[in-house]
Amino acid sequence: MDLIRAINDKRDELERRDFTWRTVFFGFTRSRRREHRRLVDDDVVFLDWHHPWLFFLATGTMLLSCADAFLTLQLIDRGMIEINPVMGAVIAHSTILFTSTKLAMSGIGILILVFLAKSRFLNRFRTGAFLTVFFSFYACLVCYELVSLFNSM
Repeated sequence: MDLIRAINDKRDELERRDFTWRTVFFGFTRSRRREHRRLVDDDVVFLDWHHPWLFFLATGTMLLSCADAFLTLQLIDRGMIEINPVMGAVIAHSTILFTSTKLAMSGIGILILVFLAKSRFLNRFRTGAFLTVFFSFYACLVCYELVSLFNSM
């Protein structure tokens, strides 16, 4: 009985599942689960490692979203209007609320898309492909806003 208690006490001292920054760093640098182990596991969409292209798309989309928020505020100062009625109402309330809402919505959406990047939408399209679509959309939108800003000067 004392031996079992001693083993349990020793186990309590070292808890491997404790969350520390070392855990995050180790998990980031040495991710192990890059692919599924079995064909049956194709339904499992959660992996430790994602392709670097997803990182580029996620970071680029977030940066373009920040540029879109800044350019939108600049264009509104020059007399343009916000076409999106929801964001128009938020902008009318406060610019700080507008930027925080826009960036929070973009960030949460990007996190969800990266988390589900290996899953399939309607059993056809990889969810990660939507990041490419959003990146392209934001790139076109920022280009349009830059042209509009230069034309209004």
